[in-house]
Amino acid sequence: MLGELGSQQSTLASGSTEVQVSEAVPSKLQASRHYDANYGNFQTELYAQIRRDAFGEDIGQSSWLTADEQDKFLGRLNLSAGKTLLDVACGSGGPVLRIAERTGCAVVGVDVHEHAITTAKSLAAQRSLSERAKFQVVDATAQLPFPDGTFDAILCIDAINHLPNRPRVLADWARLLKPGGRLLFTNPITITGPLTADEIAVRSSIGFFLFVPPDYDERVISQSGLRLLVREDVTPNMASIAERRGAARATREAALREIEGDQTYEGQQEFFAVASRIAREGRLSRFLYIAEKSG
Repeated sequence: MLGELGSQQSTLASGSTEVQVSEAVPSKLQASRHYDANYGNFQTELYAQIRRDAFGEDIGQSSWLTADEQDKFLGRLNLSAGKTLLDVACGSGGPVLRIAERTGCAVVGVDVHEHAITTAKSLAAQRSLSERAKFQVVDATAQLPFPDGTFDAILCIDAINHLPNRPRVLADWARLLKPGGRLLFTNPITITGPLTADEIAVRSSIGFFLFVPPDYDERVISQSGLRLLVREDVTPNMASIAERRGAARATREAALREIEGDQTYEGQQEFFAVASRIAREGRLSRFLYIAEKSG
């Protein structure tokens, strides 16, 4: 998911045209520091306290997802015992393990970060879910290593923006769905207002980001052969969580600086401040999509 050192880029996509944004060039080192700090310390009490303060209920999330939001969309995936869910960019696995517990379905989680997958496997074992919860290190920018029609549902929360070729990605996900299967993803990088070069650079400082116009995802869903069922603006969740994550971290500044180092700590604080502000002002938005493969 991460590019070569010094060559990581963000992209503005408009229809079939892509414009490279030279002002936003986070290095592989910058991005790895962010994810290593989060996943490497995920199971410590300090980071658990931050999640509880930020999200209210700690379900092991590292995105903008809350337990309430997951509960709202969970029924739309039609999951139950005997069905299988794929979680793309599953992170630490906490949210998808919660889905397995609540629905009885089997889950498969993939993520490019080894720290995340190690944590996910550990959490699955702790919850006695290892038999129906499998996790593996996979680069989701490439074709996923599963046969056609493997999954009843596919989930990707706040991570599709890290995958550069969205038409190819959605076509591959459509391939993996069974007839009647459903795809649910959130895209927190939808441009709905003016953004400065500095704001784009900060917002994309933790890896590759694809910035898209408001109707881009609908077009790509249609091109992939899936039928759009739901499009919902869930920006307020992102604005609120970004603000609360920054505040929760600020109250533990000394401990976090010791663990993360000054550069990583300050970079993450700036990231959350900018993410909250431009979301609250309606300039960078988050949308939830649900699509279905025809039977």
